[in-house]
Amino acid sequence: MNKEENKKFWAVILGASSGFGGATAMKLAEDGYNIIGIHLDRQGTMHNVEKIINHIKSCDREAWFYNVNAADQFKRREIIAELKAKLNGEPIIKVLMHSLAFGTLKMFVPKNNEQAITHAQMEMTLDVMAHSLVYWVQEIYAANLLAKKGRIFAMTSSGGHTAIPYYGAVSAAKAALESHIRQLSIELGSMEIGVTSIMAGVTDTPALRKIPGNEDMINVAEIKNPRGRLTTPEDVAKIISLLCRDGGEWISGGIIHADGGEDIVSFIGKVK
Repeated sequence: MNKEENKKFWAVILGASSGFGGATAMKLAEDGYNIIGIHLDRQGTMHNVEKIINHIKSCDREAWFYNVNAADQFKRREIIAELKAKLNGEPIIKVLMHSLAFGTLKMFVPKNNEQAITHAQMEMTLDVMAHSLVYWVQEIYAANLLAKKGRIFAMTSSGGHTAIPYYGAVSAAKAALESHIRQLSIELGSMEIGVTSIMAGVTDTPALRKIPGNEDMINVAEIKNPRGRLTTPEDVAKIISLLCRDGGEWISGGIIHADGGEDIVSFIGKVK
């Protein structure tokens, strides 16, 4: 589809206020999509939300943003009911992106008087960073808003298949998210919807800065990545844009490495 054809469609971005979600919201607006952004921000970070909304509007596209907890089932149902009314029940949501990064970063078996992760924290992390994708898809589909040949994307990471200190609950969520993507790919196949996990390289985002040892992760990634730099949110947004083109729906169920080759490198050093 071209930019003009995209103008009748909408993209729902879960986690639209920064990082991958924010960059993708702006790029898809440039591609012609109207944007529905779900985010959770306090007053101190609302300036970035306003920047994203202004960019979308500068592309002559609609921007409907909701400052709520995307994992709150009651808020989700309220939003879907409102969208159904505003979109006249038409199946014109063409893209759904899951980019929620809110979880607990604690050890399973703590040392040095650290506090262990609790049952509630583990459940919350899995619910927000994995299971919420399924619930949004279910409700958008039930409201008859999901367009045929649409796209569903979920942001995973190398933590889905590797172990990182303090990352255990998030790692479990990423592994579950990848599993949900595989299952949704099967169940939405009859609608020709492409359902894909996007695995970015190390990216300097607010979420990364909350991980203990993030500076070491950044330093290693800069050395390890064949491109000699970190991945950026804009790199990922461009890849999602490519996958939204005609034919991209045939890529489904798997993981796209959006990392410049970073994950395949098993050594630290430059190739001569």
